[in-house]
Amino acid sequence: MFKPQYPRPDTYTPATIRPAPTPAPVEHSAPAPAPTTAPSALAGLGRQSPGTLLALAAGGVAGVLALASVAVSLLLAVAVTAVALSVSSVVLLFLVRALRQEFKGR
Repeated sequence: MFKPQYPRPDTYTPATIRPAPTPAPVEHSAPAPAPTTAPSALAGLGRQSPGTLLALAAGGVAGVLALASVAVSLLLAVAVTAVALSVSSVVLLFLVRALRQEFKGR
């Protein structure tokens, strides 16, 4: 009665899973080749399309802006707290001095 009915996805096509190819047997009589250095992460970026590079750059800028906005909000919170404490300390000092003078007058 209350069972939800979900529409069939029309844009999703699941990826097929293929078994990994079996490696060929290696002969141990030949010397092993010299190890090569792994390509850096930036070398892989050159093979991407310009749209992908633009999206990556925009994501990096968005991350930096998000971090900057968090830092600015924290500094603003500290500044507002400092102003509130300084104003309240001036008010308290005024009240204490007024009460001292009132008690000295009596």
